[in-house]
Amino acid sequence: MRLEKGCVHVYTGDGKGKTSAALGLALRALGHGMRVFMVQFIKGVEHSEYGEIIAAQRIKNFTIVQFGAGFVRHHAKKIDELSAGYGLKYAKEAIQSGRYDVVILDEINMAVYFGLVDEEAVVELIKSKPEGVELVLTGRYASPKIMELSDYVTEMRMVKHPFERGLTARKGIEY
Repeated sequence: MRLEKGCVHVYTGDGKGKTSAALGLALRALGHGMRVFMVQFIKGVEHSEYGEIIAAQRIKNFTIVQFGAGFVRHHAKKIDELSAGYGLKYAKEAIQSGRYDVVILDEINMAVYFGLVDEEAVVELIKSKPEGVELVLTGRYASPKIMELSDYVTEMRMVKHPFERGLTARKGIEY
C-alpha cells in the first residue's frame, strides 16, 4: 500500500510517550503492509536492550538504525555531533529512496536542540520529502519552525511520573 499524501508529524513535550506514539503509528502502518524505517538519534550503545530494536528484528518491513553514543544530558561531545550528522544523512537517503512509506526520526528534536543537527537541514529535509512519505519527528523541544511546517503537532505533557519517586527506567516500559 502506498500513501497518496504523506504528512509530517511532531511528537514533543516533556511527557512520556513520544517514541511510543511513533511506534504505535509504525505498528498500524505495518499492519497495512507499509514499510517503516526509524532512525534513532542520540539513543544508542548505552542501551542495547531497547525493546523496539528487539521487536523490529522480528517484524517484516520494519528497520531501526541508531546513530547515537547515548543520551546527551547537558553538554554534547564531538562523537554525538558526528553520529547525529551521519544519522541525518542516512535519514535523508531513506526518505528519498522510495523504499519506505513511513520514516520516523526519533529524538531528532533533541538533536536540533543540542546543536547536533542544524535546524535548517531538518527544515530542508521536511520540505524535500516525497509526497507519498509519512514523516514523524520525535523528541522534546521541537523548534517553532519545525512545528510550523508539520501537519500534526502533539505535545506530551508530564502530569505525574514514577521517576519523581525514584523509580528508574524499566525494561519493556521505558526502553
